[in-house]
Amino acid sequence: MEAAITAVPLSLGMALDSAPDLGRADVIVVASSAGKDSQAMLDQVAELARAAGVLERVVVVHNDLGVTDRGHPVEWPGTTALARIQADHYGLPLEILHRDKGGLWQQARNERHAWPSAAARWCTADQKTGQAMKLVTRRVAAAGITGRPAEVIYCVGLRAQESPSRARKSVQVVDQGRSSSVRTITRWHPILDWPQERVWKRIHASGVPYHPAYDWGMRRLSCSLCVLASREDLVLAARLRPALAREYLELETQFRRQDDERLRKLWRFRSDLSMAQVIEAAETAGPLAFACPRRRCPAALIPPDDHDPFAAQRCPVHPSLHRDRLVECGGRVHGLAGPGAGHLRPVAGARPPQAPASCRTSLPDPAAGSRCGAGPAS
Repeated sequence: MEAAITAVPLSLGMALDSAPDLGRADVIVVASSAGKDSQAMLDQVAELARAAGVLERVVVVHNDLGVTDRGHPVEWPGTTALARIQADHYGLPLEILHRDKGGLWQQARNERHAWPSAAARWCTADQKTGQAMKLVTRRVAAAGITGRPAEVIYCVGLRAQESPSRARKSVQVVDQGRSSSVRTITRWHPILDWPQERVWKRIHASGVPYHPAYDWGMRRLSCSLCVLASREDLVLAARLRPALAREYLELETQFRRQDDERLRKLWRFRSDLSMAQVIEAAETAGPLAFACPRRRCPAALIPPDDHDPFAAQRCPVHPSLHRDRLVECGGRVHGLAGPGAGHLRPVAGARPPQAPASCRTSLPDPAAGSRCGAGPAS
């Protein structure tokens, strides 16, 4: 059952894009998936906390959702490392949280015997919010507040544009179910009214790396195969991470064959879409290669790599994929695509073309055996 929450009425004078009084907060927790909305929110919260003189009260938390039986990360590879990079940029501590009984895969297989769903979001409640509240308890105890409840602000990067249910949320709510005589927890949605364009503009301006999954065509981060994702995103994720998708299919098959009739009815990955159907669509679409959209660039790459996606997917001709820099090649200057603009676009069956050896911008990996084809040195 969801914990009771009390909306803070906007009639109290708080505009939708305004912040709570951070100066009164004893603990400020920023929940980060390392995705675009979390990243923009972190930049906003860090700026406001610094202006209020309370940046030292901010802690970033990232919930590591674990790995499958074969060791495939449930989240997009590199997500935890990226969360640390983002927190470090602002000089903030990062707490990596894990559920003691196991990650999302283990909970689905061993405890729930079913997938999470929009109606049963135990993945969020147990794997994320529950673990964050344990950290809040520790932080409040360490703060040593006496004579009054500690004031905790829990920041979540929800946006109204994402769904009708999120559009109905208040910018601030007092979480009555998780507050107590020793703490008052206010849940704050700092970017609730931000459109996606503002999110990317903020990331652009910050210069902080974002996850390359967005350049691969994904529209959300966290779990690579998320039950709340669109069909398009699920099919693309299965094309990008086919080994993970196959392991999900094996678990889906186990759920379908289990003895409990009630649970057996919940075998599908999603009520309207099975993992078998996702994989079938992915295989019909074919494998992915990646091509840099720069003209005459030879970097039709390398499928995604579970272990080092940043290295595998970065265009070797334009290595500053995650920054707004310029790369000079052959006497020409090429500006990089902005965040979310798809600097690397998926192209079925792409092959590296031959490139002039006279170009003075070398590939960072000499083993690749070619040089940038954007233009010869003048």
